[in-house]
This record gives sequence, C-alpha cells and structure tokens, in this order.
Amino acid sequence: MSRFRLGLIINPLAGLGGSVALKGSDGVAELALAKGAVPKSHLRMQQTLQVILPYKDRIEVITASGDMGESLAREMGFKVRVVYHAPADTAAQDTQQVVAELLNETLDLLLFAGGDGTARDIFAIADDNIPVLGVPAGVKIHSGVYGITPHASGVVVKMLLEGELVSLMTADVMDIDEAAFRAGVVKAKRFGEMLVPAEPRYIQAVKMGGKETDELVLADIAAEAVELMEDELIIIGSGSTVAAVMEELGLDNTLLGVDLVQHQQLVASDLSADELLNLTENQSVKLFITLIGGQGHILGRGNQQLSPELVRRVGKHNIVILATKTKLKALEGRPLIVDSGDPELDKELTGYYKVVTGYHDYVMYQVANPDLVE
Repeated sequence: MSRFRLGLIINPLAGLGGSVALKGSDGVAELALAKGAVPKSHLRMQQTLQVILPYKDRIEVITASGDMGESLAREMGFKVRVVYHAPADTAAQDTQQVVAELLNETLDLLLFAGGDGTARDIFAIADDNIPVLGVPAGVKIHSGVYGITPHASGVVVKMLLEGELVSLMTADVMDIDEAAFRAGVVKAKRFGEMLVPAEPRYIQAVKMGGKETDELVLADIAAEAVELMEDELIIIGSGSTVAAVMEELGLDNTLLGVDLVQHQQLVASDLSADELLNLTENQSVKLFITLIGGQGHILGRGNQQLSPELVRRVGKHNIVILATKTKLKALEGRPLIVDSGDPELDKELTGYYKVVTGYHDYVMYQVANPDLVE
C-alpha cells in the first residue's frame, strides 16, 4: 500500500501576539517575544497529529526543517522527508518557499498550522488542485480553511486515511488590516479560495462580519449584564456585543482587547494574559464573553489573553455568555466551541450555559467538547 503523502507546514510565529494583547503577529513577532509570548503553534499541530499517530506507518510527512515541521514530526515518530531548509528566524517568505517546494510533490493533503496571514502566504503560491487544511494557531482566524479546533483538523485527516468519502469544497481565504485592527477597526478582505475537505462538522465557517445593528437588543443585553455585576472583578472580553456593556456603563472600551472592571468603574484596559493573571490573583472574578458570529467560538479566537490558567481561576460557573438570538440562530443548532489550547480545560467547560440574550431573557445553549466532535 502506498503511503499517504502529507505536506506539513508550521508557522513558528503564529499566534504570538495574542496573549500579549498585540491582536495579531504580522510584523510584531519580535515585539511579542520581548513581551514574554511563548510560541504555541507546534503544540497546536501536535494535537492534530496525535489523532493520526496510530496511522503513522502509512504516512510520509514532507516538510521543512526544524520548527517548521521536521522536528515535531520526527519526535512523534513519523517518516519524514525534508524539502526545504528553513533559517532559524523564519518569515512569511519561508512559508511561501516551502509551498513552492511542495508543489513538486504529489501530495494527498497540505496540512498547516497558523493564522490568516499563514493562509494568505500559502494561497499566494499553492496550486488550485492541492487540498489544504489549516490547524488554528493564529490570533485571528477569519478564513474558512481551518478546522474548528486542532483535534477536529486531525479527525478530518483521519477520515481521509480511513478511506471515508470526504468531498472537497472551496473555502474563502480572509485576512484583515492588522494596523487598523490594533486601532479598533475591523477591515476584513477576501483574497481568494483554496480547496479544503468539505466536512462542516469539523471545518469552521467564515466569520460573519460587521457590528450588531439591533441596538435595542444590545442595550437590553447590556442592562441585564450590568445587573449581574456585584463587587467582584469583571473581565470584559472582546467583541461588539460585550462592548455594549461598557457603553451602558459609560466606560471606554477596547473593542478588540480585554478590559477589567470593578464597581462599574474601569480598572485597566487592553490587558495581556500576564497582566490579567496579576490583577486577578486572589480575587473573586467573573468573565463576560460573547461568540464569534458564524463560528460559535467563545474562547480561542481573538481572545488568547484569556489563558487557561485565568479561565480556571474564574471557574465555569462565573463565565457569563452574552449573545443575540440572531447570532445563536445563525449557528443552525451547532454548539458553541471552546478552543483554549488546553484540551483538559476544554473538556471541563462543556455543558449547557444560560446565555444572556436580553433583559431578564436567557436561553440554554450547549458548549461542545472539541475532542468529542467525532
């Protein structure tokens, strides 16, 4: 039996800016590392490859040297062939050059770990006929070429290995202007399409753009959220739905960052993961968050400042989800998703939550365990 030829690319810099409140990694990786960011894209890819580890004798991994793929694949026991020798300090052009080399191979799938910038780099070079699949490792994941979680990406590869009938579809490659993004303005742009496995249970939808337009609904949600505030610290997550709470309080809000409030006053704004841990130590804390429209993620997309350690400190019972019924209905019954980077925490956060959808108005909605999406 011929081996499954798996092209593998890891962007070692993907997601670095998230935990240190830089809202992206494009062009700021050095600054993110200086602020104490820890590379995690290889860990995300490891979670994906773990799913297909039982099939390793049937797989040939074709990749770049070092942190761009070779090191992890060899450590996990896969048969590896290196087609590009990457420098110690990688950049976007290295991703593109790996793709160019992989075009000379007859791949069954190109698997990559990164964010929207990585997807753009791959799209710029990739052949329209090569199926690709992303492992979400970036701060911003607007593109539709990614699995909903690293585990879900692994499940899709497993389905291919087991010979299941997996259709292919084209999915949008999206990215935003990070300079505008850091200034609080979201400008999403479609760059094109790539071919991906058509498995809607595991492949994420493209993010719904735009702010909520129903101001009355948002005002009702905000009024209820303010009533829920007591004496504890309140972590205010990112997004326009949660921003309505800050507007209700008359406080400045970091639309695409994380703020801290107590006694209905702003304590600190646009906080990094470490800053949040320091300010909430030995404190009673609640977390107000919303979901990404069209995807359903409440953790792990655009809010990596909310580290697993912080979420455990808050506790499941102190997580308050705010969402309009329109956003929930748009999920068409799909559950909300947590992708914190800690699989054990993701399991702990499963279950049904009382979601604030208006003033004294709630719905029960399920948060899924990404590791049980099969």
